Amino acid sequence: MLALSAAWLGLPAAAQNETPEVVQFRVEREEDGLLLSALVRLELTPVVEDALLKGVPMFFLAEVEIFRSRWYWYDQKVVAASKGFRLAYQPLTRRWRLSAAQGSQSDGGAAILNQHFESLPEAMATLRRITRWRIVEAAEVPAGSGHYVNFRFRLDVSQLPRPFQIGAVGQADWNIAASISQRLSAESP
Repeated sequence: MLALSAAWLGLPAAAQNETPEVVQFRVEREEDGLLLSALVRLELTPVVEDALLKGVPMFFLAEVEIFRSRWYWYDQKVVAASKGFRLAYQPLTRRWRLSAAQGSQSDGGAAILNQHFESLPEAMATLRRITRWRIVEAAEVPAGSGHYVNFRFRLDVSQLPRPFQIGAVGQADWNIAASISQRLSAESP
């Protein structure tokens, strides 16, 4: 009975470890612009993984907004950028395909990356890491001017086929999202 109680008490801790989280986040200021690097810890839920294995592609969206702090009014949004990812399993070849586009897939974003992987863990390792994404020109965000960055990485259920969208409403299994907010440093290039 004691072992069963300990196992039951351990379940919430395991569920908390599966919560998506931005574990590394950095915005660097260089001469040509602001570069964002992030590492998101996320695991696919069994429902999402099952849909992938049945050939339904999943769309993920990395969104970044830069705001200028103002004491006299609402903070001013200076920049909004997004990067869309499409993860799909191809049953005939038994390979995974990850496509990335500047802007979301629904916006008709231009593909900038297409990669094939032998396994889901390999594809997820690439999906979780965003490296040196140029989000804005350096001149648009002056150094030392009180700006902060909001970053969000999420499963975009609006891109799923309609039956999945209807089934995803109110289901925690389809709510995969992580976010972070950070003040920009005053360093200049």
